[in-house]
Amino acid sequence: MQKRSREDRLSALPGDILVSILDRLDVRDAARTCILSRRWSGLSAELSRLVISAKDFVPEGVSTANISGGDDLVRTNAAVVEATKSMLARRDPGGRHTVRLLSTEFYLSDDVPISIGHAIGNAMATHKIEKAEFTVLTLKERKQCRLEDRVNYGAWFVSFFYACLDVFTGLTRLSLEYLMFSKSNFLSKILATCKQLKYLGFLSCGTKSMITHQVEHAQLSELSMVKCHFGKVELKWVPRLTRTDFAFWRSFEEIPLSFGHVPLLEVVSLENAALSWHKMIKLSTLLCETSVRDLMLGFRCEKIWVQPESLTKRLASAFNRLRIVNLGHIREGYDLTWTMFILEAAPSLEEFYMTVIDHPCEMQMDKDKRREGLYIEEKGVEWESPTSNFKHHRLTKLIIFCFESYMASHVRRVMNAAVNLKYVYLYRRLSCEKCKHMKPLKPIMFPRSKKHRCSMRKLMTQCIESGARIHFLDFSVMSDDHKARLP
Repeated sequence: MQKRSREDRLSALPGDILVSILDRLDVRDAARTCILSRRWSGLSAELSRLVISAKDFVPEGVSTANISGGDDLVRTNAAVVEATKSMLARRDPGGRHTVRLLSTEFYLSDDVPISIGHAIGNAMATHKIEKAEFTVLTLKERKQCRLEDRVNYGAWFVSFFYACLDVFTGLTRLSLEYLMFSKSNFLSKILATCKQLKYLGFLSCGTKSMITHQVEHAQLSELSMVKCHFGKVELKWVPRLTRTDFAFWRSFEEIPLSFGHVPLLEVVSLENAALSWHKMIKLSTLLCETSVRDLMLGFRCEKIWVQPESLTKRLASAFNRLRIVNLGHIREGYDLTWTMFILEAAPSLEEFYMTVIDHPCEMQMDKDKRREGLYIEEKGVEWESPTSNFKHHRLTKLIIFCFESYMASHVRRVMNAAVNLKYVYLYRRLSCEKCKHMKPLKPIMFPRSKKHRCSMRKLMTQCIESGARIHFLDFSVMSDDHKARLP
């Protein structure tokens, strides 16, 4: 009796609250919930978010990591189609309830999931849909995916693309992975067809031959290219672009990226595990046409590929609006003095993050192979400030992940320059699941005891007039905004 009473109280809630509850479930759980009663069944037609993921329909007893081709894949994609049709069949095509988001995630296969495209296309033609998203998955991940596999995946996607052009013209978000396209201009074809795209993401995608792609798109606001081989990408005219992520350009001496008309671009993330032959990048040249506010530079525990620069009009223009800088995966033992050039060139900088760590699980550890692979062994880059008494007036936060005692001199250097610094957060070395069974390259030198931390504070603040509060922290107490900045 009490159980029925609780159920009745739940069903008695206002409809908009019940819809809000259902919107937080994946489609499979939402569908199951809607069969509980006639009241719940009627609510399925009012859902504003339909997120349909193939991973939620993998056959019982099969993990997403071990799903194979053949029957497992056919059944999984068929379930995605049925879920899409079922949820949309309950809605009135001319009704007042708009689908705010229709997101579909599915696996590519050799028979190409055309039925998924047709189901989404019919939904887009008959229902009010604000945002439509595709995430295209492949069975093999990076370490298992050979060039031959990527070529096959690319061919399957091209077939799917041309069979469902009406769907792609209305997409607002598209994520692709492990595709190699035979035609070098296919990237341009995607951009020309998908005119409503707000987000476009590529992971380990590319074309057999590399050309220069001049990107022009009126709606695109986010572009992500990670471990891709498209040739040079020129963002020639992307007036609504606000964020770009560009990572790993091992096949190029220089970063194959340039910025043209991107007046709204605020967030830029660049990352590369550079070898000795990679050329140093001058940020004053790369970012001179932008107004970036949030800059992330990642080094993947290898060569520092950024060229420290003395302050010039061009550098000042590129860094004038910078508010946040995040330097990721600087190799342990590297001199950090060079990072001061960023502080000197960015007068409006408010938050400065850096992570200093070696990841044995990602690094090439064999000395002979490092020599053969042209990995560099020198201790970072050298730089000496031309201004001995430089002062910064806007920086309020310095955050160092994986702090070690030898970095105290750098913290002191920043504290001396940043006269209005309020907080210094120094986190101990983070735990990597892949590295935890491997011996650290260097012993951990984080001040653990209260006595050690007290002496460290005195060392950092000696003869310096600073009101900054220094915190030595474990990752277990890290705030959400700091977690979001972990590389």
